[in-house]
Amino acid sequence: MGIEMQLIAVNRKLDRGPRRAVTLASFALPILIWALVSYVPFLWHPQVEITQSGSVSYFSEGLLVDREVFDREYDKASENGTALPEGKPANPVYLPAPHEVAAAFVTSFTTEPKRRSENWLHESLWSSIQVIFWGFVLSSIIGIPLGILAGTYDFFSRLFEPFIEFFRYLPAPAFGALAVAVLGIYQAPKIAIIFIGTFFQQVLVVANTTRKLDPSLLEAAQTLGAKNKSMLFRVVVPGILPDLYRDVRILLGWAWTYLIVAELIGTSSGITWFITQQARYKNFDNVFAAIIMIGILGLTIDLLLAWLGRRLFPWQKETK
Repeated sequence: MGIEMQLIAVNRKLDRGPRRAVTLASFALPILIWALVSYVPFLWHPQVEITQSGSVSYFSEGLLVDREVFDREYDKASENGTALPEGKPANPVYLPAPHEVAAAFVTSFTTEPKRRSENWLHESLWSSIQVIFWGFVLSSIIGIPLGILAGTYDFFSRLFEPFIEFFRYLPAPAFGALAVAVLGIYQAPKIAIIFIGTFFQQVLVVANTTRKLDPSLLEAAQTLGAKNKSMLFRVVVPGILPDLYRDVRILLGWAWTYLIVAELIGTSSGITWFITQQARYKNFDNVFAAIIMIGILGLTIDLLLAWLGRRLFPWQKETK
């Protein structure tokens, strides 16, 4: 009971040791469940991998069949006195085991694409990173200043936010055909979808963050005779920078969620096309590896930004 109270307490942070252990457990538990489902036959394994075809003509070594099909053919062969098929429990092809996915982290980078027109995995990842980068940078260049203005001045709030509130409910993928018609079939329409998916949310989030600035700072500046321009650039912007930085980190995660949709527009490229092709070839170990790589890449970028944030704003209370 004492240990439980130490680990689970309201408004109390864990010590460094338990924090690290729980953080590792958050990754270890899903991997453990995945391993159990993959390696322990009686947990799931709804199919059978044929090791000996016996007298069943359409069975072949390595073929996956449903357990009901295998049992039916096994019973038929037993009744007829012919060679019995043999097999071992297996999961469907779309659920590779952890060791197969781990191997795919290497083979997906070293195996040449089946067609010359297809990209290597590292080329696909680089293409996706560029789409995310330019879409989010363009969104931030425009969206952050508009959000600050809307959060600072009621005039700009009434001018920008009503339309943005309306537009943010329009799904970004709906503009795919229009983006291709206007911007062509290459990277530009993909970047446009990332922009549309993040810009309108960004303006509203930044505006809300700006409004949370401590009013006493504004009152003190006004008392000292600060004018509009000075208030904006010497009080508002410096005052919201730590929270604004945190918002940018969160919004960058939203940009990644639009990547799959964006890359389905125009020419086939990026990590989405790689995943689609590998699924078509039934290389689901490569599919899982590519999906996990997206998560690792996104998490790594976020951790780097978090580390940079602690260096830029050391006075801020750590939230993680």
